[in-house]
Amino acid sequence: MPSHRSSIPALRLRSLNTAPVRPDGEYVLYWMTAFRRLSWNFALDRAVEQARELGKPLLIFEAIRCGYRWASDRLHKFVLDGMAEHSRVLAGSGVGYFPYVEPSEGAGSGLLEALAARACLIVADDAPIFFLPKILGAAAARSTVRVEAIDSNGLLPLRAADKTHLTAYSLRRFLQGELPRHLGDLPAAEPFAGKPLPGFKGLPKEIAKRWPEASAEMLSGTSGALKSLPIDHGVLPVAEIPGGGVAARARLSRFLEHNLRRYGEARNEPAEEVTSGLSPYLHFGHISTAEILTELAEQEDWTPARIGPLKNGKKEGWWGMSAAAESFLDELVTWRELGYNHADRRDDIDRYESLPAWARETLGAHENDPRAEIYTLAQFEAAKTHDEIWNAAQTQLVREGTIHNYLRMLWGKKVLHWSRSPREAVEILIELNNKYALDGRNPNSYSGIFWCLGRYDRPWAPIRPIFGAIRYMSSDSTRRKLKIGPYLARYSPTAPKRQGELF
Repeated sequence: MPSHRSSIPALRLRSLNTAPVRPDGEYVLYWMTAFRRLSWNFALDRAVEQARELGKPLLIFEAIRCGYRWASDRLHKFVLDGMAEHSRVLAGSGVGYFPYVEPSEGAGSGLLEALAARACLIVADDAPIFFLPKILGAAAARSTVRVEAIDSNGLLPLRAADKTHLTAYSLRRFLQGELPRHLGDLPAAEPFAGKPLPGFKGLPKEIAKRWPEASAEMLSGTSGALKSLPIDHGVLPVAEIPGGGVAARARLSRFLEHNLRRYGEARNEPAEEVTSGLSPYLHFGHISTAEILTELAEQEDWTPARIGPLKNGKKEGWWGMSAAAESFLDELVTWRELGYNHADRRDDIDRYESLPAWARETLGAHENDPRAEIYTLAQFEAAKTHDEIWNAAQTQLVREGTIHNYLRMLWGKKVLHWSRSPREAVEILIELNNKYALDGRNPNSYSGIFWCLGRYDRPWAPIRPIFGAIRYMSSDSTRRKLKIGPYLARYSPTAPKRQGELF
């Protein structure tokens, strides 16, 4: 009988139930939910490994539900772009691929169980994102075969962390000592290379009939196809950027070739547009931090041996790369994995109570301070405030599904400034971000929202009305610091629209 030993790092693999592996099953089932990519993916590596060991075909099951909160044409289209790419890449490969788009809420109920009933085991993505932990736990409890959950979230295995880190400095100091020992264990760039897998013969007829795979038209994400789904059709236009691994790697290449050298000095300038733009692709798993690091390392002629010996928590100097590259890596690794650390170890990442005690205390002390302006959710959503910069940032979010990194911080701070209470500000920020942002609902996205109210920060002087000791930002200071004119010319609601823009 196969041993089922794994070459996947032990910290990244856990069994979610005590059900057995079934060697006489028809296939190994990889349930792709968070790491929606065909390379640099430990979960896919494990599924391929198990299929080879058992001598069984591999079936990749990738689905998108329609009943989740904030489901919209924008989010569906981005995911469907990746699914269409997978369908093309895997066609004729011998690897089974089952793309399923739920046509109505609840229509997909029972599908995973039906697939599992014929499987040797289920390999699943282990990601602390949105509703995924709940559905994974429920599926494991019902399954009659082994369910293995694989962590392919970041460079540091989630379970390698020693605690919930409350500041970037704290995690960075831990990473400086811990991360080097994990950089030699990266997922495969070509997981299907080597011994061929047995060919997948196709879905059982009863499954294919009850749960038909997504059509080519649906995978193309046309407005006509999406219109048939019970999702929000009012989040328009769909994102200008396409989803999928090809688009993610193209964006990475452009960033490394053209923008990286100016990243450290110009990333806060809205007019420069030097940021990577990879956040949506990281959120939906279309690209891996391991692949990004590998490409960056090649450009920098870098190896892990250049990581410095100091464990001082400072963001400069410890990677042994150029200043611009280290600035980028601090965002990609330290700040991104800080949010995942919180989401993995606590269940309150989206709740006001998750703020540090000092932040809740100071916000509470100033909750009843007079506010010169108070706006409703509807006014915020429509970019109807008195502030031209804030309105432009909100307009960019609505149009494109993103906000420039620096202005995203100002955007969040001013919602706190103009809401009836800090709790209402949190509700408004979550609603706007998760409805419109392509990277909404992600741990790192929640980090950005709650940073505006003190998470991962410290008290600041002087004490101000409404903010108390929370770090303050203003549009006036933004005008003085940044070249804001070109940004306003493009995104101000009163600015002329570019050709093709709907509003």
